Amino acid sequence: MNLDASTVWWLMVGAVVAAELLTGTFYLLMLAIGLAAGALAAHAGLSATIQVLVSAVVGATTVLAAYFMRRSRPGEPSARADRSVNLDVGETVQIDAWLPDGTAIVRYRGASWTAVHRAGITPSTGPHRVAELVGNRLLVDPL
Repeated sequence: MNLDASTVWWLMVGAVVAAELLTGTFYLLMLAIGLAAGALAAHAGLSATIQVLVSAVVGATTVLAAYFMRRSRPGEPSARADRSVNLDVGETVQIDAWLPDGTAIVRYRGASWTAVHRAGITPSTGPHRVAELVGNRLLVDPL
């Protein structure tokens, strides 16, 4: 059985796509694009060396592009700051005074809580919004 070079390339594309479906690794799809470029180079009648080079360049370029695009996006917020996971997020507390260690004691939900402010923010008194629950402390932002 004699297979054309393009057929071999397309079989490799199918194998990589199947592996991606089994593993869920997005980068395998980018490599499959590179293999498809090699198959198109074979259809164009280019030499085997050029086919491999085209496949490698296109595959590496798409993987790097996907990596840098994913890296440039902001990360997912933590579950501690997600209102649908933690119902305390978004609630308002009143801070009357800050302690020297950068914490404040607030009454919230009928109990005393320790509140902390974000790094780089000057503590102020008054109403604050709960931004996140860090352990048993409320991370608050001024309103």
